[in-house]
Amino acid sequence: MQGYCVKCRAKREIKDGKEVTWKNGRRAFIGKCPVCGTTVARVLGKA
Repeated sequence: MQGYCVKCRAKREIKDGKEVTWKNGRRAFIGKCPVCGTTVARVLGKA
């Protein structure tokens, strides 16, 4: 799955990702950028 890395300013493949549910009920896929190591999140929608 791909997400937008704010530090690289490019779409990157999410490394070591997992699906989580935030406090507001939204689901997200969170992992690391393979280039710079910054946390990358992709919002999937409501649960």
